[in-house]
Amino acid sequence: MEKKNSILIVDDETVNIMALVDILRNEYTLYTERDGKNCLDTAARLLPDLILLDILMPEMSGFEVLEKLQNDSRTKNIPVIFVTGLSKSDDEVHGFSLGAVDYISKPFSASVVKMRVQHQIKIINLIREIQKLSITDPLTGIGNRRYFNSLIQQEWERAKRNRASISFLIMDIDHFKMFNDKFGHLNGDIVLQSVAHVISAEITRASDKIARWGGEEFAVILPDTDIIGAKKVAENVRAAIESADISLDDGTIQNTTVSIGIHAHVPDHLPKQNDEYSAINFISDADKALYHAKHTGRNRVCAFGEM
Repeated sequence: MEKKNSILIVDDETVNIMALVDILRNEYTLYTERDGKNCLDTAARLLPDLILLDILMPEMSGFEVLEKLQNDSRTKNIPVIFVTGLSKSDDEVHGFSLGAVDYISKPFSASVVKMRVQHQIKIINLIREIQKLSITDPLTGIGNRRYFNSLIQQEWERAKRNRASISFLIMDIDHFKMFNDKFGHLNGDIVLQSVAHVISAEITRASDKIARWGGEEFAVILPDTDIIGAKKVAENVRAAIESADISLDDGTIQNTTVSIGIHAHVPDHLPKQNDEYSAINFISDADKALYHAKHTGRNRVCAFGEM
């Protein structure tokens, strides 16, 4: 079942909330709040796709709420439609200048509410689809290098804040060029897809992420994982790939192997120094471990610092 888009409705008048819920309930997942403070808390916690926001509310106006939403990194990209009885053009201009995407005037028409909400939801979904395509490897369907570069920096900074261990696996399909030369690039693509599928099946935690590093290389980020855990994951992946039967375009079955370099580290939480060990150094050291695995027989796991 396709997941519905979500909308947060914020109004201090119960009758207005009930009317909007009645109009939108069949198409969207709805949340409601009656004041600005709870709106901010709920928006940051649930991250709705769209907020319908009243302007005239006690204690905190819709204008103030929108400013606070815009200043919070968690909620700044959530589009806001004002639903208001204010009719002065200056009020609309002020709302748009703060970042509102549209206005719905009270008393509102059900058809107008549906139309304006549908318009914004279409834009939201289109933007998300474009963003997804930009970070997805089209051949394997997993994250691409752009996705990885963004993610590793986020996870590195999070590990630093939490003083937690983070592990990185980089793997390379053994003798892939020879395979391409013998069986052709179409079958090479089948191997890449199969390896990506096997890795995905072995990476079971939601926090663990995989990406196609480039060519025949794949990368895995394991947050909150020490070297013992990383070795276990890497060995499971290596064994699963070795035992996987890959059906080529002519129906024949082939097998392949990978070499894996791993590294685990607790990033320095102290203030930045010029010689601080960085995420780039972390990746480079894992790559050194991969190089060692390739040059000591392939189809094996090597950890940095244990070579």
